[in-house]
Amino acid sequence: MLPWRRALRAAGLLRSAAAADPRPGTSRRTRCGPGERPVGRGVALPAGPDLRQFLRGAAAGEPRPEPGPVPGTGKVYLETYGCQMNVNDTEIAWAILQKNGYARTKELDEADVILLVTCSVREKAEQAIWNRLRHLKALKARRQQARLPLRIGILGCMAERLKEEILHREKLVDIVAGPDAYRDLPRLLAVAESGQQAANVLLSLDETYADILPVQTSAGGTTAFVSIMRGCDNMCSYCIVPFTRGRERSRPIASILQEVQMLSDQGVKEVTLLGQNVNSFRDMSEVQFQSAAAPVLSRGFSTVYKAKPGGLRFAHLLDQVSRIDPEMRIRFTSPHPKDFPDEVLQLIQERHNICKQLHLPAQSGSTRVLEAMRRGYTREAYLELVHHVRESIPGVRLSSDFIAGFCGETEDDHQQTLSLLREVRYNVGFLFAYSMRQKTRAYHRLQDDVPADIKKRRLEELITVFREEAARANEAMVGQSQLVLVEGPSKRSASELCGRNDGNIKVIFPDAEIEDAAGCKALVRAQPGDYVLVKVTSASSQTLKGVPLCRTSLSRSAACYSY
Repeated sequence: MLPWRRALRAAGLLRSAAAADPRPGTSRRTRCGPGERPVGRGVALPAGPDLRQFLRGAAAGEPRPEPGPVPGTGKVYLETYGCQMNVNDTEIAWAILQKNGYARTKELDEADVILLVTCSVREKAEQAIWNRLRHLKALKARRQQARLPLRIGILGCMAERLKEEILHREKLVDIVAGPDAYRDLPRLLAVAESGQQAANVLLSLDETYADILPVQTSAGGTTAFVSIMRGCDNMCSYCIVPFTRGRERSRPIASILQEVQMLSDQGVKEVTLLGQNVNSFRDMSEVQFQSAAAPVLSRGFSTVYKAKPGGLRFAHLLDQVSRIDPEMRIRFTSPHPKDFPDEVLQLIQERHNICKQLHLPAQSGSTRVLEAMRRGYTREAYLELVHHVRESIPGVRLSSDFIAGFCGETEDDHQQTLSLLREVRYNVGFLFAYSMRQKTRAYHRLQDDVPADIKKRRLEELITVFREEAARANEAMVGQSQLVLVEGPSKRSASELCGRNDGNIKVIFPDAEIEDAAGCKALVRAQPGDYVLVKVTSASSQTLKGVPLCRTSLSRSAACYSY
């Protein structure tokens, strides 16, 4: 008898053909009675216990820990690492588990299930997960000694990239789920209840979780992230994202608008539209728009793929989202510089609730390095876009990404990147040393030939120049009034409040009584979610400080003030 049949029979879930129909002369094909389902030749499965109960009972008679919570009734502890997409993924995963009966806990020691939502973009991000797992190994051992099962799962990009290693290294992890497999979490956890490891890292061409409204987890409920697309088709030579999150696919606009409206109804005051290449959004769900022409790329930019005609584009989505609530700020990240047609820039300039802040990831200031990265533009084309953006959106604040020490980067290439930082003068920057990732084109075609000490030195120089220029850019705002969305108390002082201006720069100001410009000018104290007009008195590379003038509204501020 096959092992799986022995297990079924031991659990009392399997009957022989004779037991199913004891009459002589019956066919070898099982005749199923009421409430039975055929599962194979000569075998019938009676109604009653389901797969999860079988998995827990199949090993009856063998020594095992005390039974854990029935799947769907345990407490889940979630930890998030990496980018905003992972924050949104955490909310999606929790929405799925909550619907299936799980409870959430913020206390690690209370958890029956611990899920880490992981990042794989750099080696340092993955190392943080391995370090965390070593800590959790001791916790799991203590729980096993107490005969209280603890299941540990790895979700997200690292799960997709390192499934085999995660499952076999120290046998600590029970479930592995890639970014497109969160719907399968209840089943994977049910399998794990039997003591088996379970994994699903299949990438999808169409999964967007459009029908799942994430359960927002941001503190205070002032801001929220809304995923509008998943995956990336750009295939930059250094980037692991196309291999961990798959091809680009966009959510239907209707589902996005529904989620943003729900957030508005909940009092959320700022929404960030998320995607790996957010401004290449292309909703193909409505037939009448499937033959629309492809938008024109930014001047001097190219792609590794053919133009994609059809669909409702990012400009249309941005227009519709910005109309939902005039008191809700709209941001988006992360875009690619190639996808900034004039209609998007014009819309940002016209709408008071679309933030005048753009992320323009350059990665390098050297045309030679940009070509090796397969970015699809030259230094000159990038600078032309920067000038066009600043002409189209007066007062726009810019942020960017840079990589130090990419394959083949020379000292001259590095100096060109430093000069780009000086010329553009970004307000916000994200700078990292290059970390080669398996599966990428760089891994297969290029040499990681810049020594670690030189990468470190170049990164430090990039950071120094960025901070110098950001400080100059921010100092230009001293004496100006900035509209600040209050997020909560400052981390450094309970007597101060913290928020962000339109340009996404942190602003600190005293928690004092101020006039309410929108009402009868009575004195009030600002609360999270309030808009406060703040006069800037000092600036650093990362923070503005000022004095509060009044509590106001986004619409009133746009009509009355220039900031």
